[in-house]
Amino acid sequence: MATLQTIRSKGTALILILGLALFAFIAEELVRALSSSRNATRQVIGEVYGENVNYQEFNEMVSEYENAVKLSNGGQNLSEAQSIQLRDQVWNDFISQQVISHEAKKLGLAVTDAEVQEIINTGSSNLLRQTPFVNQQTGQFDVNVLKQFLTNYEEIKNNAEYPEAQKETMTQYYNYWKFIEKQVRQETLVQKYQTLLSSCLISNPVSAKAAFDARNNESQVLLAAVPYTTIKDTDVEPTEAELKAKYSKMKQQYPDMFDMQQEARDIKYIVVPVTASEADKEDLQKELTEYAQALETSENIANTVRESRSSISYNGLPVSRKALPSSIAAQLDSMAPGTIAGPTVNLAENTMNVVKYIAKVQQPDSVEYRVISVSGTDDKATKTADSILTALNAGAPIDTIAKKYNQAAEAQWITSAQVDNSTLRDDDRKFIDALFNTPTGAVKQLDITGGKLIVKVTDRRNIIDKYNVAIIKRAIEFSEDTHNNVWNKFSSFLAANSKQEDIEANAAKEGYTIQTAQYVSSSDHFIGNVRGTTDALRWVFKSKVGAVSELYEAGNANDQLVVVMLTNIHKKGQRDFKDENLQQILSQEVIKDKKAAQLIEKIQGMKSVAEVAKVAGAVQDTVSHITFAAPVFVQKVASSEPILSGAVSSAKQGQFVSGVKGEGAVYAFQVLAQNKLEGKFDQKQEESQLAQSYMRNMNSLMQTLVRKAKIEDNRYLFYQ
Repeated sequence: MATLQTIRSKGTALILILGLALFAFIAEELVRALSSSRNATRQVIGEVYGENVNYQEFNEMVSEYENAVKLSNGGQNLSEAQSIQLRDQVWNDFISQQVISHEAKKLGLAVTDAEVQEIINTGSSNLLRQTPFVNQQTGQFDVNVLKQFLTNYEEIKNNAEYPEAQKETMTQYYNYWKFIEKQVRQETLVQKYQTLLSSCLISNPVSAKAAFDARNNESQVLLAAVPYTTIKDTDVEPTEAELKAKYSKMKQQYPDMFDMQQEARDIKYIVVPVTASEADKEDLQKELTEYAQALETSENIANTVRESRSSISYNGLPVSRKALPSSIAAQLDSMAPGTIAGPTVNLAENTMNVVKYIAKVQQPDSVEYRVISVSGTDDKATKTADSILTALNAGAPIDTIAKKYNQAAEAQWITSAQVDNSTLRDDDRKFIDALFNTPTGAVKQLDITGGKLIVKVTDRRNIIDKYNVAIIKRAIEFSEDTHNNVWNKFSSFLAANSKQEDIEANAAKEGYTIQTAQYVSSSDHFIGNVRGTTDALRWVFKSKVGAVSELYEAGNANDQLVVVMLTNIHKKGQRDFKDENLQQILSQEVIKDKKAAQLIEKIQGMKSVAEVAKVAGAVQDTVSHITFAAPVFVQKVASSEPILSGAVSSAKQGQFVSGVKGEGAVYAFQVLAQNKLEGKFDQKQEESQLAQSYMRNMNSLMQTLVRKAKIEDNRYLFYQ
C-alpha cells in the first residue's frame, strides 16, 4: 500500500516523464523515417508513370550494357563519348520498354518462359546470332553450345580447383547471356505488340487504288508564283489578337510543338579558352631543343624518347610510312638519313616535334613463320637448340622436329600494322627484328629470357620501304601560371560585373563573347558542347532567372573557363503564349497568312498564268512530273509545296487554278498535260505497301504514349 501511495503522489510527474520519453521515442522514429525518405529521394534518377526510377537499378542496367559492349569489342574500355552515348541508349531503351510493357499489360499481352525457351532452342532471334555461342562449322547460334557452356559454368563457379581468372571470365560470359536472355524476352513482347497493332492497321481496295493513282498519275503545269518576299514584313505586322488566334489553332494542329515534356532553360554563357602563352611555347622549345641535342649523341634513343614524354613511342624497329603521322611522313621527304629536324611547330595538331631520321630500309609488309621453343639456359638447352637448328638447316621437316618436342610449330603470319609503334619488351623486339630481316627459308636461333627460339621464315610478301625514325611529339600546353593569369583576369571582370546586364554591356569591351542556348534540357550533357560542364548544368536547373553562376573550370584538363547566366525558364506542360521563341513562330505564320491574303486578293479575277506573271516580283515556270504522292519543289521559289501537289492532281487538263496559298508563295497554274505512267495495279501488293507505311508511322504513336508516361529525367544529377 505504501508503494501504491507513493506512485499516486508522484502520478503527475510520472505521466510527464513517460510522456516525454514516449515523445522522444516517436521523434527519433520520425527522424529516422524522414532521413530514410530523404535518402530514397536522393536516389531517384527519374520517374515513369508516377513510379520512381532508382539510380542504383538504372546504373546496374548501364553496367549490363557496358559489359555486353565490351565483350563484343574484345574487352576494350569505352571512351567518355561512348559511355555518354550508351547511357542515353539505355535510358531510351528503358523508357520504350516501360511504355510497351505498360500498354501490353492493359491488353493482356505477356511473354512466357516457354516462349523464350522455344526462341532459344530454334535460334530464331537476331540477338542470339550475335552471341559467342555458335557452331564453329556453321557460324550460327547453337543451343547445344549454350547448354554446354551453362553446364561448365555451374561446374566451375564454386569449384576451388579452377583458377579465379577462369571463373571470372566464365562469370562475365554468364552475365552476358542473362542480359541477352532479358533482351530476347523484351524483343518478343515488342514484336507481339507491333503484330497486334499491324493487324489493326489494314488497307482496303479503295485506299490501295488511290495510292496507286497518286504515284502513277502525272501532270505538267505552267505556273506563276508571287513570292511572299514581294511584301515587306513591316507592312503586315501581326496584332496580339491575330497571334492569339494562331496560337489557339496551332496548338491543336501541332501538340508536340506546344507541349513541353520536361522543363527547359534559356541561358547565355561565356567560354574562355586557356591556351599556351608565348612563354609556355618558349619553355617547351627550350626543353625539346635539349632533347634534340641528346638524340644526336644518345646510345639509347628509346630511353631519350621515353624521358621526353613523347606521345609516340620508339622501339628501335623500322615502321611503314602509313604508321607515321602524315606531317612526319611528309617531313622525311626533305630529310636525309642520319639527320635531326626540330623542334618545329605543327599548328594543325598544336604540337611541337623533333624528328631523328635514322635509316630507310626495305622489308616485307607481312611474314609467315614457324617457331620451336626450347626452355632453359643450361648446356642441355643449348645443345638441344643447336641440334634443332642443325637439323633444320640440313633440310629436316620442321613438322617432324616439332612433333619430337611435343610442339605444333604451326605457320603464323605477322604484319607491319601489328607491331608498328608498339611498346615492346627486349625479347619481343629481338624476335620481330629477326622475322622481318630473315630471308625466306632461312632459320635463325634467338636467345630470349628463360630459353631459346628457333625461327624459320616460310614466306615474305609485299616488300616496302620502312623508316627507322625517332619522334618526340609534345602537345603545346599551357602552364599553371598561364591558367592562373586567365582565371584571374576573367574573375576580375566578373567581380566588377556581377549582374547579367553588366556582363552583357561590358563583355565585348574585354574581348569576351556571349553565346546563347535556348531550350537547354536536363537530358543535355554539356553547356555549349564544352565537356566537363555537368556542374554548370546542375546550377542551371536549380537557379532563378537573372542569376549568374560561379566561374567553372571545364573542357579537357581545365582548358575552358565557363560562366552561365539563366535568362528564362520554360515550365513543363503547355508552352506559354508569351514564350519568346513561340512568339517568333506565331509571328512568322501570321505574317505569311496576311501576305497570302493580300496576294490572293491582288490576283483575284485574273484569268491566265500570263496575267498573274505580270504582277511585280512574280516568276513563271513549267513544272513536270507532278504527282499527288510527292510534294512539288518549285525551283524558282526554292520551296517545297505539298499543297500544290494536291491542287494540281485534283485539277483537270487545261483548267486554270488561281490563289493557291503555298509555303513560299501564292500560285496560279494551268494544267498543260496529264498522263499515266506504265504499271499494272496489283491490289494485294498495294494494300501490303500501305500497311507497311502505316507501321512506319507508328513513331508518332510511340511519342504520344511516351508523353502519357509523364517522364521525369534527372540523370544530370548523377552523372558527370
